[in-house]
Amino acid sequence: MKHQWFYIVILFLFGGNNLQAFAERDTLTVGIYQNPPFVIQTEDGGFEGLSIELWENIAASADLTFRYELYSDFIGILKRLEYQDIDLTINPMDVNDSRVHKFDMTQPFFISSIGVAIPYLNRSTLAVFISNIFSLAFLEIILLLILVIFVFGFFLWLVERRHNKFQFRPGLLGLFDGLWWSAVTMTTVGYGDKAPKSNMGKAIAIIWMFTAVIIISSFTAGIASTLTIGGLQTDIKNAEDIRLAKNISVVGATNGESYLVRENIPIHKTYASPILALRALAKKENDVLLYDHTILQYYINRLSLDEKVKLLPFTLKENYQSFMLPKNHPDFDLINVGLMKEIQKERWGDLQRKYDVKGK
Repeated sequence: MKHQWFYIVILFLFGGNNLQAFAERDTLTVGIYQNPPFVIQTEDGGFEGLSIELWENIAASADLTFRYELYSDFIGILKRLEYQDIDLTINPMDVNDSRVHKFDMTQPFFISSIGVAIPYLNRSTLAVFISNIFSLAFLEIILLLILVIFVFGFFLWLVERRHNKFQFRPGLLGLFDGLWWSAVTMTTVGYGDKAPKSNMGKAIAIIWMFTAVIIISSFTAGIASTLTIGGLQTDIKNAEDIRLAKNISVVGATNGESYLVRENIPIHKTYASPILALRALAKKENDVLLYDHTILQYYINRLSLDEKVKLLPFTLKENYQSFMLPKNHPDFDLINVGLMKEIQKERWGDLQRKYDVKGK
């Protein structure tokens, strides 16, 4: 009887430890870091966000137990995954060759891209008008207009100087007469003080009248476009225009920084977080910010910067994003299949609308 109790005590002590160890192994450790709108730490110490709710739906469907382990950034998570200290991360991780070789990447659940943000140039209409009227673009329009007027005035003077010496005088004064007639005709003022008399002169006048209608309409539109508030908008319309910007900022260790380095485009300043980068942009400390499009949109809305910062309509370099696990993780197939099923459900679309995000 004494021996039986001895074995029971031994079994309880060692078996209990084994059961506890088994329970710990059976509980997945999910590495996460703050990355709104995917992972957001709430005031009570809990977590919410697009990735959090997606993962919890997967875990509930697959009957998986887990615990979250918070890290400061994705670099710490990558190290823990490589050492197999955690079971997976649910932050969206970009799929690339090196990561596929070192880790197990699930079915992509999101497509990200590099967004381009600029500060709004909130100047008054008067300030824009004054600055643009002395701009090179405006000067070019005026000079071209004077050139066209001079050309037609010169040809009319060349023809009329022999037949109409009183209205189109010889020499330099006559050249001015032709310029005056050309300008008056183009603007349809029609003083009548100078008019061609020869058939050739009248033919030139007819051609100039019809030509002037088209030219003056085009020039008017061009001048209006140059002088209006449209001058406030950026000249950055595509990826090539990024090279023209002077002060480009990025968030460190991100796709935006990698893109600029790869394209050999100088980086003016690097920030530790998108919040710091956006606030600096709103203060016009930089001209352009490159960062994840979805996260930029989230922070612009959350920080009420929509009147100070503009997110441009085009994006750069799309990236597929997935959950990531250590290589040959035993639960990879279960999690991957669960993820594929979950993103096919209607509630996945509801989640994206809830957090106001859409892969780009």
